Amino acid sequence: MRPSDRSFARRIDLTSLQLFVAVCELGSIGRAAEREFIAASAISKRLSELEATMDTQLLYRHTRGVDLTPAGESLLHHARAVLLSLEKMQGELSEYADGVRGHVRIHANISAIVQFLPDDLGAFVKAHPQVKIDLEEHLSAQVLRAVQEGMADVGICSSSVVTGSHGVQSRLYRHDELVLIVPRGHALAQHETLPFEATLAYDHVGLHASSSIAMAMSEAAAAVGRSVRLRIQVTGLDAMCRMIHNGLGVGIMPRRAFELMHRVGDLASVRLTDAWAARGTLLVARDFAALPVTTRLLVEHLQARADPAA
Repeated sequence: MRPSDRSFARRIDLTSLQLFVAVCELGSIGRAAEREFIAASAISKRLSELEATMDTQLLYRHTRGVDLTPAGESLLHHARAVLLSLEKMQGELSEYADGVRGHVRIHANISAIVQFLPDDLGAFVKAHPQVKIDLEEHLSAQVLRAVQEGMADVGICSSSVVTGSHGVQSRLYRHDELVLIVPRGHALAQHETLPFEATLAYDHVGLHASSSIAMAMSEAAAAVGRSVRLRIQVTGLDAMCRMIHNGLGVGIMPRRAFELMHRVGDLASVRLTDAWAARGTLLVARDFAALPVTTRLLVEHLQARADPAA
């Protein structure tokens, strides 16, 4: 860090940042003063000092309140990130005081959560009961972004969203296979294998349009000059199975996930012959070597639990 950088860091006052965020959220120095139990004049003084430190105007002041300048918009983004990091730091350190040895934040897509993570994380927690794991479900693209922005230590997502991305490292975690799910009496149920194109004559029950599965389906249909006849979108694989069982369409989902919930309706699976149906699921991090010891331990555990094919 350059001397000028250290000087800037020393001149930034966290209380002033908190008050700046409060003013931005409420749009008024007066309302922020009421919420923060501090005199409006004291907030105004701190904001002026903050502007002097930044050497730029942060707020447009007018009779109705305040508006952000472009510089203020940028500072608000960074201030929120700094304050959130401090809150997380406080939370994680307090957990050490309570006897928790480590805290890992994971974001994962629904496929990994349904197919692999219950068993894999369950085994890890049994071996390391004092490690706290925060797991959140997100779309693969959102998982990747959370890792890039530091909101998650480790991400688990489809390999399709990682291709060409910057700022992350990846390791192969699992392979999975997408299959067609149909009611047992459906015309396609008699086939052992099918190309995805053969399903385009039928209504589909699909996941969120931004999910890796939905995007792969859309791209495959476009490649043959067709589109997916999407009748309904659902947020979970169990809901997809129920909709398919009740005749609302056919669907595409991971084979192992279907096998784990095979009792949800009288359904059959048909293997797809398309190359994109065989997928890789990746572990992603900004820098695996720089992860805390506990997080690296979990990454090693997940890789050790992976299928031999991975």
